[in-house]
Amino acid sequence: MHAQDLLARRFETHRGHLRAVAYRMLGSVSEADDAVQEAWLRLARHDTEDVTNLVGWLTTVVSRICLDMLRTRATRREAPLDLLAELGNADFDSDPEHEAVLIDSVGRALLVVLDTLGPDERVAFVLHDLFALPFDQIAPILGRTTATTKKLASRARHRVQGETTATATELAEQRHVVEAFLTAARGGDLTALLAVLAPDVVRVADPAALPAGLSAVVRGATTVAKETVLLQRRSRVATLALVNGSVGILVAPRGALLLAITVTVRGDRVAGYQVIADPARLRELDLAVLPQ
Repeated sequence: MHAQDLLARRFETHRGHLRAVAYRMLGSVSEADDAVQEAWLRLARHDTEDVTNLVGWLTTVVSRICLDMLRTRATRREAPLDLLAELGNADFDSDPEHEAVLIDSVGRALLVVLDTLGPDERVAFVLHDLFALPFDQIAPILGRTTATTKKLASRARHRVQGETTATATELAEQRHVVEAFLTAARGGDLTALLAVLAPDVVRVADPAALPAGLSAVVRGATTVAKETVLLQRRSRVATLALVNGSVGILVAPRGALLLAITVTVRGDRVAGYQVIADPARLRELDLAVLPQ
């Protein structure tokens, strides 16, 4: 067999790993595939006689490609309001199957939080915390010292984990209520929604988050529940997360933050929630992954 064919076969055995690394760094299926393809092109042009650890070499190459892509991004993948317009305010179908599998394996909340990190922080965190690469191997990829790389990963880890003044018990209680609300919303279950909403619940939303004709402020369990059912499709791409230190909801089609929902829990009911769509307000939120 031709040497290039053998090399291609060896590369294919590592494609899944490389795609996983690239996707966690970039948060985009198409960009991850581009990065992996570029890694193959570089491998094909490289004299492999000095490569003793092919998967390690490829991981380094893909990481550098992703880092360059992250550093050259002028803006996020899609501005929230642009994405909202693209989805037509109502078209919140589930992600395409191949992308949904990747999103589920990473978690929508983690993808959103990773998108708030700087390029170097993101690469350091992904390679060390998600793929257990030693810091002394990550440092040359970033062009940093090992000590600085550790600090970058630590700072990223702090952002991912977030902060909250709530106790573990309080968080668990919030999670139970908000999860019940989201489950009912996904199922379009009006009865379950009425059971989890307080009678005097208030929903406030940025106008950009709403289809034409819906009020920015809605009061009362029945009205709020009916509207939630009307917007059921959004819940299919929603996930729980820490939002400003409390359990909230992120709506993130294709892993890109579109809406954030802060929820006020009173007892075992949702007393109110606010839907945030304005990009400036979204950037001000403290978002983190819920502790397991």
